[in-house]
Amino acid sequence: MNKTLITLIIALLALVAQAQTPQQMLDRAIAALRGAGTISANYQVKSSQGNNSGTIVMAGPKYRLVSTDMKCWYDGKTQWTWSRATDEVNITTPTPEDLQMTNPMAAVTDFKTNFNVWKSKGQIPGHYAIMMRPKKKSDIVQVYLYLTNGTDLLHIAHIRMADGSSFTLTLTGYKTHQNLPASTFTYDKSMVPAGTQVVDLR
Repeated sequence: MNKTLITLIIALLALVAQAQTPQQMLDRAIAALRGAGTISANYQVKSSQGNNSGTIVMAGPKYRLVSTDMKCWYDGKTQWTWSRATDEVNITTPTPEDLQMTNPMAAVTDFKTNFNVWKSKGQIPGHYAIMMRPKKKSDIVQVYLYLTNGTDLLHIAHIRMADGSSFTLTLTGYKTHQNLPASTFTYDKSMVPAGTQVVDLR
């Protein structure tokens, strides 16, 4: 293969990448999450209220989040949340807005419906960056998503809130098509301190 042909192929690949609109890239991110089966990843959240890190497992709308300060299970209907601050487990039926703040799948899917999308000027190597603003008044005023080239999986989400606060979520160490039981997404009392009170707030 001569240098001219190699150069032409590289140029064509670059044109294909440039032809993707921000909306198409968001669609690809949603498809990547849905097509990856059960996903596990490490997460880190940095915010004005402090930093937090742990692991998250996702299967469609279901998820389990585990950190030293909080543990959360959601089976698609019911959510169980343990907080070190309260040392109790609260049972709730979360709203779509609640889920957007804890489940990347719910957040990215909501962005497609309720946000206008542009390509961000702040691109970083190895990623495609999207900037979004809500179509109507919302607690969220601006979102930046950084999707990893090649996999289209969400790597970084930076979210700015109406009250002036902001937080950055970083997902790393993705493992896809995990073979995990349905019980992964329901409350497991062995994962919280013995004798923890369970409060049903539904």
